[in-house]
Amino acid sequence: MICLSKSFSVGYIQMCLDTFNFGRTEVIDNTLNPDFVRKFIMDYFFEERENLRFDFYDVDSKSPNLSKHDFLGQMFCTLGEIVGSQGSRLEKPIVGIPGKKCGTVIVTAEELGCCRDSVLMQFCANKLDKKDFFGKSDPFLVFHRSNEDGRTIKVEVYDWDRDGSHDFIGEFTTSYRELSRGQSQFNVYEVINPKKKGKKKKYVNSGTVSKYILLNLILALTGNPSQPTSLHYMNPYQLNAYGMALKAVGEIIQDYDSDKMFPALGFGARLPPDGRVSHEFALNGNPQNPYCHGIDGVMEAYYRSLKSVQLYGPTNFAPVINHVARYAASVKDGSQYFVLLIITDGVISDMAQTKESIVNASKLPMSIIIVGVGPAEFDAMEELDGDVVRISSRGKFAERDIVQFVPFRDYIDRSGNHVLSMARLAKDVLAEIPEQFLSYMRVRGIKPSPAPPPYTPPIHVLQTQI
Repeated sequence: MICLSKSFSVGYIQMCLDTFNFGRTEVIDNTLNPDFVRKFIMDYFFEERENLRFDFYDVDSKSPNLSKHDFLGQMFCTLGEIVGSQGSRLEKPIVGIPGKKCGTVIVTAEELGCCRDSVLMQFCANKLDKKDFFGKSDPFLVFHRSNEDGRTIKVEVYDWDRDGSHDFIGEFTTSYRELSRGQSQFNVYEVINPKKKGKKKKYVNSGTVSKYILLNLILALTGNPSQPTSLHYMNPYQLNAYGMALKAVGEIIQDYDSDKMFPALGFGARLPPDGRVSHEFALNGNPQNPYCHGIDGVMEAYYRSLKSVQLYGPTNFAPVINHVARYAASVKDGSQYFVLLIITDGVISDMAQTKESIVNASKLPMSIIIVGVGPAEFDAMEELDGDVVRISSRGKFAERDIVQFVPFRDYIDRSGNHVLSMARLAKDVLAEIPEQFLSYMRVRGIKPSPAPPPYTPPIHVLQTQI
């Protein structure tokens, strides 16, 4: 539903800081609730942040120049937000005119199928309307898919005219499943005239991704967070290395979480007031409710914790991996998938235990992302990655490759462009997550969830503008 009048929208897509006009919808006359038909095909990359902007205008003339029309508002989102929404259907308010409610816009996404099957069909018709003055009609069929998964096929019947002004006879709807039954009483369709609007269908998601974010607050080489030489240094003008890594990965993957509430824990620090060493504490200081709203909330909790805790060793990965594994072990039906993000300076104290934890976790619905920051050698992390040699423990190999490691220093832009550095990091660190997710589902034989009921737009009284 879009509360506009005689309007059309112009969709912009922004990638890699370059903004360009991606395309325009058709114009729909005299309605406050236009339902646009034109679709836009774009490449979707799970590991990248693809920013979209939709601008809405009231059309006053046939001029293609937007300055000739009235601007009504705009909506900002990412492609990941749309894909990650329930049923790949995102509803957001239109903003842009101060003090005025601009309505809402609903955007849906559907995956383009890659089917190479060929189908041969034959039809016959009976008692079609006569459209020619002398003789019978010369009918032909036009097939339409309401969306790319092809659940519903709309077939229009026309009478062919030499001058190209073909006469519409009627239409019917069917599906490939119905057509594949062959000739029977079930494959007889009434051709209806006037035309009726075909039903809309939505693409179906294959589970959810939950994420469990933990930050390694160990600092063997970086010193006091108040010192500029520290990797945790709180610079008022720019993010530190930990902050950049967290923001780069988190801003993309948060689009696939329904409530945007993240339990954020730290490990390896002395906690006030008694200075006890903890390897599992809430970054926001609330052990009963460690959830933070969005990645910005996690960032705020991280910086706040640096002011109240004293960083302390050793660096043990196994406890945090086991922590997330306990949650993942309780949900094996494919409804949730966990992603553990560890940001570390590279010093690991429990290599044998960590290997065993990863091997055990490879049977669970979870992935592990490790981002190494600082100048340390990351040989141990490369071993955990397992891209060359599958990780093993006590003679048992990991069932799946669930670890992705990248050193942050390899992505630092020499010109100082931190935005570009973060985009490159996120692209590589998230590239393996979709296949890891699918590999778990395939091994367990988990099928996609049943389709939710099709969305039916609300019925509104047609309003015209004089």
